[in-house]
Amino acid sequence: MDGAGRTVVIGVGNEFRRDDGVGWVVVDRLAEPDPRAPDLTGVELAFSDGDPGRLIGMWQGAALGIVVDAAHAHPGCPGRVHRLEVKQGELAASAAASSHGMGLGEAVELARVLGWLPQRLVVFAVEGEDASVGRGLSAPVQAAVASVANRVRREILRHRGALKGLST
Repeated sequence: MDGAGRTVVIGVGNEFRRDDGVGWVVVDRLAEPDPRAPDLTGVELAFSDGDPGRLIGMWQGAALGIVVDAAHAHPGCPGRVHRLEVKQGELAASAAASSHGMGLGEAVELARVLGWLPQRLVVFAVEGEDASVGRGLSAPVQAAVASVANRVRREILRHRGALKGLST
């Protein structure tokens, strides 16, 4: 698909730090065949450790970039999902912060300065409960996975609908 319609979904995290792996689990869920779900043919599914340079390289040139990541919030509510959208190069303020050292906000700002943001960038940040060493999500974060995957699918459908509306 050309840059005008390219869509990429990036799961950010570390599958060996429990809830920090939620982005990867959501991308895995999206990759599973589901006859009840919208067709995601042409959508790039990717995994990232959160390194800003790699993130920027993954979403550069996309019409729609979607990032799924774990977040820490104070006070927190494990499993709560925040939807943030970059508009005109600014990340909306939220009580949630990335669970990585250099946050997603810094990667967005760097991409904005370089002119490498996707046309639209949507972030789904899932508040975590347990970032200790180990595999597997906590119960509240695991319970959010299906909902986040469905929200990502709806975001993609909305985007495709908007592209069709522009071409008619």
